[in-house]
Formats: sequence, structure tokens, C-alpha cells
Amino acid sequence: MAKIATVITDMFEDVEYTDPAKEFKEAGHEVVTIEMEKGKKVTGKQGDATVTIDYGIDDVSPESFDALFIPGGFSPDMLRADDRFVTFAKHFMDEMKPVFAICHGPQLLITAKSLEGRGVTGFKSIQVDLEYAGAKVQDKEVVVCQNQLVTSRQPDDLPAFIEESIKLLP
Repeated sequence: MAKIATVITDMFEDVEYTDPAKEFKEAGHEVVTIEMEKGKKVTGKQGDATVTIDYGIDDVSPESFDALFIPGGFSPDMLRADDRFVTFAKHFMDEMKPVFAICHGPQLLITAKSLEGRGVTGFKSIQVDLEYAGAKVQDKEVVVCQNQLVTSRQPDDLPAFIEESIKLLP
């Protein structure tokens, strides 16, 4: 089963973390949360979910994980201001390991300069940013690119996002 690195901080979109994490775990995979600080409690922007962080970014190596999960909300925008998270995410894209990014999640991949020529989708407000990053933007519930990158637009797309993400896990 896969070990999934989840990069997350305060103001994540609650269901964009809780629903996929629950389904990944039920399918037998391990979901590991990573933020700046181990043990910190982060809260979703709706206030419905609180997550205790498993590891600080300095305590992990991307080589230790099989896949990367980037929930949306404001979390990805905050994380991309930290070069450690950008480098961490870029590793998964460069190594063609599975990457699952929903809503604003692809913002971290924009900063990692990993989307040029890639088919993606994202929340409506970042679609032009994705275009400027050289991505081939599609406005549909889920886009799977090169059997490696799964992106979706919003919480309504979660069933398709989760289904396609699980298909890419060992």
C-alpha cells in the first residue's frame, strides 16, 4: 500500500482534505500530514476539521513517500511561499510519482514550475494562473495527466477526484 505525503496548513478546504484522506485510508493507504511544525494543530477554513500534523517539513524526505496530496483552500498558497514545500512538491512531479491536487492545490505546483505542457484543472480563480504557467487547462471535474497527475476544481468534484487518485496508487 502507498504512503501518501499530505502538505497542509491552516485554512485548507475542510472536505478537500477529510474526504480523500478517509477514502485513501479505507483503501489501505497511509496518509501522513506535513506542515512547518510536527504536532501543530491546523484548522480548515470552514472550521469543521482540525488536523494534528504528523511531521515538520524538515523531518521528512520526498523519497520516503509514494504519492503527494495537496488539498485546496488557502493552504497551498501559504505553503508555496516556503521554498521547502516547493522543492518537496517538485520532487514528486520530476520523479513522475502520483500527485493529487484539488481546487487551489495546483498553486504549489505552479510555484514549483512543474506544469508546463501538462493537462490540469483547478478552481476557476486560478485557471488563468495555470495557463500562464504553461499548463493545458481543462474546465472539467477531473483531469488525469500522464497517468501521474490528478487535478480537480472544487469540492463538488471530490467523487471523481478520489476515484481517479486511488486508481494511481499501488
